[in-house]
Amino acid sequence: MASLDDLKKRISSVKSTQKITKAMKMVAASKLRRAQESAEKGRPFSEKMNNIILNLSNSIPDKESASKFLIGTGKENVHLCVVLTSDRGLCGGFNTNICRKARNYFDKILKEGKTLKIFTVGSKGYEQLKRTYGSYIIEKKNFKGIKKIKYQDAEDIGKMIIKLFKENQFDVCKIFYNKFKNVITQIPQDQQIIPIENLKKEDEKKSENFYEFEPEENEILDDLLPRNISTQIFKAIL
Repeated sequence: MASLDDLKKRISSVKSTQKITKAMKMVAASKLRRAQESAEKGRPFSEKMNNIILNLSNSIPDKESASKFLIGTGKENVHLCVVLTSDRGLCGGFNTNICRKARNYFDKILKEGKTLKIFTVGSKGYEQLKRTYGSYIIEKKNFKGIKKIKYQDAEDIGKMIIKLFKENQFDVCKIFYNKFKNVITQIPQDQQIIPIENLKKEDEKKSENFYEFEPEENEILDDLLPRNISTQIFKAIL
């Protein structure tokens, strides 16, 4: 049986552990709050940029001469899927849900007889997908060792995608990620970034906003479209 002195030491040890745990909880809550704010603040800018591009595209008289980033290659044979997951685990179904949504799309593409190429961002996604789809993975990237991801990191990924597109490596590019709803709920998303999704629907609606542009629409889009790719990826990472 433990002596009174042993019990006092154990009580003191538990109290010390409680203090450490409480401090860790406060740090974790602070990090989570900052991450949540970043995710929520990043959305309006990315959504507005998409809207501006769609508005610009509606003003182009000759769609045939528009940038391929906007209208695509005219084919849908080769699909590049960018799967964004975390580098660490112990986060419930966060990574599994993204990978499940991506797998469903992969299987659909392959059943249609189209070519699949995968770009994984985050080590957990790579680890889950390489077992079944390892032969389709053409690029992989992770952010291990980086405490805070910046726009430049997303821009690096965007430049890699643009390079592949200019080399005619794919026709359609989609990104897969989780949209933050609350601490408990993350909603798996897929978003087509090349060519711009829902362009035909927007054309049919005929935007109610009318603008005059200087320089011409095509010149503005040549600058905006590559930047939009990095912006959408940064939103997804956040």
